[in-house]
Amino acid sequence: MAKLRIGISGWRYSPWRRKFYPTGLPQRLELHYASRQFDSIEINGSFYSLQHPHSWRSWYRDTPHGFVFAVKAPRFITHIRRLRDVERPLANFLASGVLELREKLGPILWQFPPSLAYDHGLFDAFLSSLPKDSDAAFSLARCHDNHLKHVGNLSPDRNRRLRHAIEIRHESFADPAFITLLRKHGAGLVISDAAAKWPKLQDITGGFVYMRLHGDTQLYASGYTDAALDDWARRIRSWMNGKQPHGDGQRVSHRKPPARKSRDIYCYFDNDAKVKAPFDAMKLRDRLNGGAA
Repeated sequence: MAKLRIGISGWRYSPWRRKFYPTGLPQRLELHYASRQFDSIEINGSFYSLQHPHSWRSWYRDTPHGFVFAVKAPRFITHIRRLRDVERPLANFLASGVLELREKLGPILWQFPPSLAYDHGLFDAFLSSLPKDSDAAFSLARCHDNHLKHVGNLSPDRNRRLRHAIEIRHESFADPAFITLLRKHGAGLVISDAAAKWPKLQDITGGFVYMRLHGDTQLYASGYTDAALDDWARRIRSWMNGKQPHGDGQRVSHRKPPARKSRDIYCYFDNDAKVKAPFDAMKLRDRLNGGAA
């Protein structure tokens, strides 16, 4: 049975205080509060720098049973190294403590810059290097180098599947070969809604669907109208049932995705600048499951 998770990208935003967060709520309790409103949140701080193992442990402790984090992978790999010579940086990321999220570790998000064009060989090699389960991730993490000052616990408790989601921002990725490549590796293409700024490909490539809603008409700022949320709810219902929505969405491959009876959904609102994200997430959730968190 498909699992639906609708949440927010990040949780620590000062404009959200006294609007989404209750007046007087200490900053240290914001994750505790947000994780009781949503069953999944995207961690964005890991994109900018490696996080301390203590942070990963505290995030695990502060969230309830059944909660799942999506984790944004380091820009050092995607934007600075641009996927070249990334074996050690990948090992450092995995050794930094992210694997201590254990059963609360959901998909790892790999976001690429608008300046990075599609290179089939480069992406094939990168996707081949990504661990598909936590045993493989721990094995890779043990290859970390001395640049990593604080190492997380590298003793696995059990093996778990890992999912990887790919968010692209260059038009050259509108290539059937790219879709075939993602399907070959079981990676998910991020369905990104970014106010017409970046490609809006909606090919389904994995056993799950990963969505990032950045703003309906203004990037990171505008909210979603009732009509827009109704439309996203319609698409999500179709994807959850293992189908493709009819008659809309840009798809570049004529081949159907691998047949499935259902697909899990991970949907995150990133229109945080004007405190739209948490309320839009709640509205979309209400359309799909009657308001249950």
